[in-house]
Amino acid sequence: MSLQGALLIAAALFAVGLYGVLSQQSFVMIMMGFELMVNGSLMATVALWLWAAGGNPKGQVLAIVIMTAMAIEAAMGFALVTTIYRTRKADITEKLRRLKQ
Repeated sequence: MSLQGALLIAAALFAVGLYGVLSQQSFVMIMMGFELMVNGSLMATVALWLWAAGGNPKGQVLAIVIMTAMAIEAAMGFALVTTIYRTRKADITEKLRRLKQ
């Protein structure tokens, strides 16, 4: 796969994720959109690293750090969604008027 093809797929992933974040009301769908956006940026990072470094394995550490940050972000996000649902019985953003009460 060429660099342009990988960057095009990464941009498409990011765009689908952005559309999901902006168009959905469900907390879970918004979190999935965020995950797609981070996956798109990770794919672009890896593609640029592969093109620039010529396969030098030192750049893989950045991809591992990004994946670790994704896992932490997903765990914290779903914990927040679970807490909001348990306390407010709100599963979509329209049911939340304010976070502070």
